[in-house]
Amino acid sequence: MEFLTQPLAYPFMVRGLLAAGLVGAIGAVVGSFVVLRGMAFFGDALAHAILPGVAVGYLLGSARRGALFWWALLTSLVVALGIGAVGRSARLKEDTAIGVIFAGMFALGIALISSMRGYALDLTHFLFGNVLGVSWRDLALMAGFGGAVLVLLFAFYKELVVLSFDPVLAATLRLPVRLLHNLLLVTIAVTAVVSLQTVGVALMVALLVTPAATAYLLTRRLPAMMALGAFLGASSGVVGLYLSYYVRTASGPAIVLVATGLFLAALLLAPRRGLIFGRLPRGRGEPSAGD
Repeated sequence: MEFLTQPLAYPFMVRGLLAAGLVGAIGAVVGSFVVLRGMAFFGDALAHAILPGVAVGYLLGSARRGALFWWALLTSLVVALGIGAVGRSARLKEDTAIGVIFAGMFALGIALISSMRGYALDLTHFLFGNVLGVSWRDLALMAGFGGAVLVLLFAFYKELVVLSFDPVLAATLRLPVRLLHNLLLVTIAVTAVVSLQTVGVALMVALLVTPAATAYLLTRRLPAMMALGAFLGASSGVVGLYLSYYVRTASGPAIVLVATGLFLAALLLAPRRGLIFGRLPRGRGEPSAGD
């Protein structure tokens, strides 16, 4: 028991555990749609495209966390909606628009950061995460925006499921496909910013993709995939933070390594989709929407 309770004697560990669990769960729920729609590249690009917002927030806000959060949020929303707009208006495939905007925004962020004195010390925790530096105010922001993301997803759950599994049917049913797509982009953008302080820009996409991908290997229905992914994401955050405490390593990479370890175990041992048990009789189809 001392192994579990000793870190809880420190308030920063309590806040860090709450933040890691919260972000892991929210990231996995949103990540379920990311995995099903093959949008992992979008998540990775968005994570790196946030850098200019972080840099501008640092320049204008004197490194206050609040300023950095709001500027990163604004940048992520602009980039997410910009990618969708460029892909439509220029008649480009979305991955091409992602590549162009991602490269430009990432280069702008590096240029701004490299012009700052002392940026290596001040902004490193935004690149690789600093969950132990989470304050109660930061935690409230994470919970508020994370809760808003979950409310939006569940409010438009049926429409997003149709769009994810059969875009042609969604258009046939006259669903607002463009609006729903933009809504999903916005939820991914907000989730990325919420994850920023926990695992940082460099590892942010892992919380969006890895727990959801692990749950995809283990389940056949979307509700179960989302629930299991949330559990795995939260568990990865908590276990990774304990690991970083006792092994004395960076918290963000530790969280991602735990999530990756769970994915590799599922990849090998999953009853229907695992490499070892892949020859067992399979049911029909991929994860379904379910009730």
